Amino acid sequence: MDMQLLQQVLGWCLALNYLILLIWFLVFIYARTWMKSLHGRWFNLNDQTFDAIHYAAMAVYKILIMVFNLVPFIVLSLLS
Repeated sequence: MDMQLLQQVLGWCLALNYLILLIWFLVFIYARTWMKSLHGRWFNLNDQTFDAIHYAAMAVYKILIMVFNLVPFIVLSLLS
């Protein structure tokens, strides 16, 4: 696999992962009640815990996107 193909794959992965993060955020903002009822079937969470878990999970997901997609994409862009 050459560097240009790898850069394209990382670019598409970056876009897809940010799209997933955006959809997650929008569902959390606009359909929070539905999400809470869905998760409430399995876990007994109050509102503050539910919000904290999702906020922390989104932060971790965003950091992982940056580490595994954005940084290698930038490095490959600088090298080519």
